[in-house]
Amino acid sequence: MMATRVEGLERLPGPGERTLRGGRRSIWPFLGPAFIACVAYMDPGNFATNIAGGSKFGFTLVWVIVASNLMAMLIQTLSAKLGIATGRNLPEVCREQYSRRTSRSLWIQAELIAMATDLAEFLGAAVGIKLLFGIPLFPAAVITGVITFLILALQRFGFRPLEAVITSFVAVIGICYLGELWFAHPPLGTVLKHAVVPEFDGSESVLLAVGIIGATVMPHVIYLHSALTQNRIVPRNDDEARLLYKYTRVDVLIAMAIAGLINMSMLVVAATVFFGSGLTNIESLEGAHRTLEPILGGASSVLFALALTASGLSSATVGTMSGQVVMQGFIQRRIPILVRRLVTMIPAFVVIGLGLDPSRTLVMSQVVLSFGIPFALIPLVVFTSKREIMGVLVNRRLTIAAAVVVTALITGLNIFLLVQTFGLA
Repeated sequence: MMATRVEGLERLPGPGERTLRGGRRSIWPFLGPAFIACVAYMDPGNFATNIAGGSKFGFTLVWVIVASNLMAMLIQTLSAKLGIATGRNLPEVCREQYSRRTSRSLWIQAELIAMATDLAEFLGAAVGIKLLFGIPLFPAAVITGVITFLILALQRFGFRPLEAVITSFVAVIGICYLGELWFAHPPLGTVLKHAVVPEFDGSESVLLAVGIIGATVMPHVIYLHSALTQNRIVPRNDDEARLLYKYTRVDVLIAMAIAGLINMSMLVVAATVFFGSGLTNIESLEGAHRTLEPILGGASSVLFALALTASGLSSATVGTMSGQVVMQGFIQRRIPILVRRLVTMIPAFVVIGLGLDPSRTLVMSQVVLSFGIPFALIPLVVFTSKREIMGVLVNRRLTIAAAVVVTALITGLNIFLLVQTFGLA
């Protein structure tokens, strides 16, 4: 099983291999890739969607976040498994399995999706810094660019330092929302009930639920997760492949559970603070920030801005890495990752320079992102279900059935969301 090298994504050194023997203590070297991937599930776009859901419908849609997070766990596990089994990432497998014309077409759409996603994440970080320090948006964007450059530069020291920084950002987001929950004092019994009992509150809540589920899967992070596991630790035989996959599932379970709890916290805080106060028209990140302070105090608004900043910085970094994987995998081309970061910053500065609404841009980026979901999700399910590609890690029948249902559901919901967005129905 040969492994190819992706810039910044190296195999772990010897100590990681020596732990491929099982045991509780040996799991730690295998944790990390899913924590990078989970950042995409709590990016600035999720902030906007969850705040809208909580402020408009209270706790009604908490179950939607639970359901979408379970689907995300399955999909990210399949992506990670593809990298382990093949030693290649999803774009590379697409290039091998499809014609050159098809691969290039997939590359073009994946690049457009990655750019739209990166734009939203960069803007989210800039808005967070603006709210945190009270500075204009353009200087905040410059600061965002400098910080993301510094984070990406860590890759020259190996992948562990970058994993540590991204995981730290996840921890910051989690701690901030624990603080928000402390200030808000939500009714935990009510939250638990709505987490397991599906219900809606009118047709608008159905559409918003579709938006939450439809925006669950991020195409760029499906591509990236397979790259994060493809040569990080390379199994030498089938037994080691099974063991590595076992540890990977734990990594995904922990990281995605944290992402799900953070997303749930966003909605619960919005439901408690905004919906509970009759403020059902909170439609922007800036509006949410302004409204938190008079209700819960200055500390809560600071925590919100800090969480948004951490979310934007970490997801912008991950988005840039994903774009590099897409280009190298589909067309075997590579540019320095810092140059790519510089290029992807330009659209964000254009948006800021034109005075466009950052929150509206975030929403539109989710619509653009919806176009790319089937092109990543369908090949992933097909490839991981083929024994000649996956070997001993091929999907079981139950996994195939679940993956097909999830793929059909998410693809259908995204099509519905696109139709509704463009007023075709």
